[in-house]
Amino acid sequence: MDYPWYFIVEKNADLQQGDLIENCPVIIPSAILKQGADLEFEVKMLNAVIMTQSCDLTNKNAELVLVCPYYTLSVFLQSLPSGQTSTHKAKSKILDNLRKGHFAAYHLLNIQDGTVPEFLIVDFKNVYGVHIKTLNELALQTTTRIRLLPPYREHLSQAFARYFMRVGLPTDINLDSLSF
Repeated sequence: MDYPWYFIVEKNADLQQGDLIENCPVIIPSAILKQGADLEFEVKMLNAVIMTQSCDLTNKNAELVLVCPYYTLSVFLQSLPSGQTSTHKAKSKILDNLRKGHFAAYHLLNIQDGTVPEFLIVDFKNVYGVHIKTLNELALQTTTRIRLLPPYREHLSQAFARYFMRVGLPTDINLDSLSF
């Protein structure tokens, strides 16, 4: 049975979790904010996936919509230190670890002929809030957009939740004294 990963929606379709928004503007504040000083910020254009739950968007319960950037696999691999991606075997191992969910901060999305020609990597380390009106305006400026379909959308949401619910322990369990 064929389960497509993506669907093309028209520009006037309501925004949903899993919608891919190209050239999404996000605001990056200055690293140091001084009280009373003028605010300095950068507007960065990213390819982003909507992470806010669809029910919150439909019920207008979100003024700021949570988005995470996504990159093509080739761009993601180029961003890694050169020694990590120097061979085909190294790149294949990274891709397999992404597929298995071993890199908690990243999530792998599949290719789909005619829709998404290259694997996509969603970056959970960098999360942004974008005003819903901005996203609605961006959607209207395009003819169509790509939407991640269930169950892949829920899989992405679950991976996002796992990343944010991590707990670092001050002391790990020591198994050195264990004998069988």
